[in-house]
Amino acid sequence: MDYLGQEAWQAVALSLKVAFWATVLSLPLGIVTAYALARGRFVGRQILNGLVLVPLIMPPVVTGYLLLLTFGRQGPVGGLLYDWFGVTLAFRWTGAALAAAIMAFPLMVRAIRLAIEAVDPKLEDAAATLGASRLRVFCTVTLPLIAPGIIAGAVMAFAKAVGEFGATITFVSNIPGQTQTIPSAIYAFLQVPGGENAALTLVVISITLALGAVALSEWLARRVAHRISGK
Repeated sequence: MDYLGQEAWQAVALSLKVAFWATVLSLPLGIVTAYALARGRFVGRQILNGLVLVPLIMPPVVTGYLLLLTFGRQGPVGGLLYDWFGVTLAFRWTGAALAAAIMAFPLMVRAIRLAIEAVDPKLEDAAATLGASRLRVFCTVTLPLIAPGIIAGAVMAFAKAVGEFGATITFVSNIPGQTQTIPSAIYAFLQVPGGENAALTLVVISITLALGAVALSEWLARRVAHRISGK
């Protein structure tokens, strides 16, 4: 740990901050999208599924460049955000959160979708025949049953967001103390003589966070599943 200076610890703190907000803000949309893909029967369903999976297929740098074109100061969305609200995403930590959320979104949706597909539709139909609205059926029947999947999806998305590099560095650059996350800091340390030890330490921290996230996901999912089953 002696190899790490203030900038490196700022990178760790910023990575956790970016991953937290990326996960929290994308989770509601992830649940809605997963439900639409699992239960919906509508025109364009396969297109939606393809759009969700695109970040996994395209090179992360391409995703980051598209974000820069769209949400940059001169971009169609970024220009409106700046002119109307004074909000700038490019080269800001908020932009890093957006990039991380987009890259982690497919993993989140996949986990939640599998959980929804595992729920017996007859349980939802039974609640509907008793007069419950679709929203009430989802909140009282579906949501508790898919809680382990939601937890797993959220934690896996968090872990992915912590390790996001390509899209983030393209969209928000690598500014120490502002947009430099753990992967960006590792890359920066490897570009300077004598930085290998600091880079290795950050690698260990990154692996520890990832393994910790997976272990936490499994533990929380089991706890919720046991509580639902009444055991």
